[in-house]
Amino acid sequence: MFDITEYSVELLKDPFGILTGTRHEFLLDLDVPEDDELHHEEGVSLRVIYVVEDESPRIAKYEFLTTTTNKYIDFELEEDEEKMVLAFCKEHFEQSEGQN
Repeated sequence: MFDITEYSVELLKDPFGILTGTRHEFLLDLDVPEDDELHHEEGVSLRVIYVVEDESPRIAKYEFLTTTTNKYIDFELEEDEEKMVLAFCKEHFEQSEGQN
């Protein structure tokens, strides 16, 4: 299991208007224990495409990246990690929406 140490969020624009709902890109900086197989000396980030469609949020896509070089890491979230990331995105999305 990892901890989220920092994040940024950005609205992804749909220039053609063909997608339903809104899409947001979350970039999460992770603190991964050294004994975890996901651990990399360069650091680990998680890029998440978070979709809100008909008041139903979901993760459309995610990918692990090394923090310093942005190289793709072939790894999948475990079920409990995916739930934690979804809850994090939902909470911080709602906070950012409340500020607008």
